Amino acid sequence: MPGSMQIQDLRQRLRALGAKPEHEQRVLRDWVQVRVRDSGRRRPGNYLPLALREALPAIEAELAGLTRLISSHPGEDGSARLLVGLQDGQTVESVLLPRDGLCVSSQVGCAVGCVFCMTGRDGLIRQVSSAEIVAQVTLARTLRPVKKVVFMGMGEPAHNLDNVIEAINLLGSEGNIGHKNLVFSSVGDPRIFTRLAEGPVKPALALSLHTSKPELRERLLPRAPRLTPDELVELGERYARATGYPIQYQWTLLDGINDSAEELDGIVRLLSGKYALLNMIPYNTIPDLEFQRPSWEKAAAIARHLHQRGILTKLRDSAGQDVDGGCGQLRARAQADSIPVKLHPRRPHN
Repeated sequence: MPGSMQIQDLRQRLRALGAKPEHEQRVLRDWVQVRVRDSGRRRPGNYLPLALREALPAIEAELAGLTRLISSHPGEDGSARLLVGLQDGQTVESVLLPRDGLCVSSQVGCAVGCVFCMTGRDGLIRQVSSAEIVAQVTLARTLRPVKKVVFMGMGEPAHNLDNVIEAINLLGSEGNIGHKNLVFSSVGDPRIFTRLAEGPVKPALALSLHTSKPELRERLLPRAPRLTPDELVELGERYARATGYPIQYQWTLLDGINDSAEELDGIVRLLSGKYALLNMIPYNTIPDLEFQRPSWEKAAAIARHLHQRGILTKLRDSAGQDVDGGCGQLRARAQADSIPVKLHPRRPHN
């Protein structure tokens, strides 16, 4: 299938062309960091084998073709939502975040079906390969520096775990991104708490909490693993203590749904004394869905209340709120409107 290249496939091709570990490392680093390649002869003892040098232009062209920028939608907050085309004609979304961050997608569509999310409305279409995940980063790096990558775009990373871990390991080594600046976001698949802690690169973890009530969580996240909020926080706490990174608990604030005094008491009960940070994000309104965004004043009052009760709470706005670009919306609008493709030239960021 077009676009199905995996990082491991690339490594094997390089080795078949005579690459030793240092050669493989150098080629991967040049790709992920968007560095201009020299002839391979400038550093004594680290030149590239002839067969590899001759094959590199074609390999680099193939890597550059994994993604293309279809359209960019800048926000007033310094973010920019990117509609990214893949080789088979599918599209995903990436988001350039303020302070050199990037949000990437791990799936085309999503199988979890969170009722307040646009991405899951059509279900899972296909997995994004490990090379396509990294290619979202290289594409973004032609536009601006990227020093942090969060897996919070389209899809549930735990449902594409092998590919996401492979991408994380490359980004945290040859990609020159600090491990705590790689953030794996999940609804809480039990496998991740073991798998992510086993690898050479241990990312930070963001867990979708959204409610302290088990029955409400099942309604909001109908196809998420059947973990109660208490069980989710217990698993998160173990990972936080094992890695030394606090867990970021995500709470999409839905007006009249999960913003009651009872819910706030539940948050305090769950997170008091935990190595945790609560990211509270007012809902990004999506047409045709029943949920509403609370006022910023109401959200700020809730965050202050939690902070006063000892819960480290950050009130965040969804990047690109002013361009109506909640995750999945750009892709949905492009499909509905058949917007023309606006290809942008790729250039290394200087």
